[in-house]
Amino acid sequence: MIVRYLLAALVAGLVAGGVMTVAQQVKVVPLILHAEEYEGGAPAHEHSAKAENSTFGELAGSLFLPSPALAHGAEEHDHEDGGLLFGVSRFGGTLMANLVAGAGFALLLAGISLVSGRDITLANGIFWGACAWLAVHMLPSLGLPPELPGFPAADLDARQVWWLSAVVLSGAGIWLLALREESWAKVLGLVLIAAPHLWGAPQPDSIDSAVPAILAAEFAVAALATTLVFWLVLGLLMGLANRKIVGAAA
Repeated sequence: MIVRYLLAALVAGLVAGGVMTVAQQVKVVPLILHAEEYEGGAPAHEHSAKAENSTFGELAGSLFLPSPALAHGAEEHDHEDGGLLFGVSRFGGTLMANLVAGAGFALLLAGISLVSGRDITLANGIFWGACAWLAVHMLPSLGLPPELPGFPAADLDARQVWWLSAVVLSGAGIWLLALREESWAKVLGLVLIAAPHLWGAPQPDSIDSAVPAILAAEFAVAALATTLVFWLVLGLLMGLANRKIVGAAA
């Protein structure tokens, strides 16, 4: 039963990752390409080097966005080798990253469900998805909002440590608020959620950028909106899959 449950979660994550890719192509990628027009003609290899230094933590924290290298608009790369990563096109690279991230997040959500003893159903799937979105994206974005290429940023390692801390503490706080009835749990949950913001996220020394602020604001909204779609779809799909598994077992 557990194996079937995890396999169902894996399939739901892959489908949600595909939905996420389509949403990004419509709302997010055009903003990235537009922002790169303001980067002052920096050499393409600089963008690639920056992208190689990003890790899954930053990728998922921003929204499992296409990396600047995958989203870069340099036409010569596309014509020469068909893409910017192992010969894969920008869309193909983004799709693969989202499928992996979607599957990973789905298995993580399924694991939390099994450990907590609370099933993900059609009735509460949206609630599970919304809570996950709050923990992984919305609350951490209050300190580290999704960033466009060309925007100044603090040290990568420091941002990743803060983001991971914010996700773990936010998730624990939401779990206490949603699943525990004791008053102390409610108070502790609020403290855990607030803790990373009290010590503050690492910030760059200067926020000067050639990228217009309105473009950065549009990007942050689009990033959070597309990740919300991902998590809601994932929660519903996992609820549907679980109902079918339970029905088959009965």
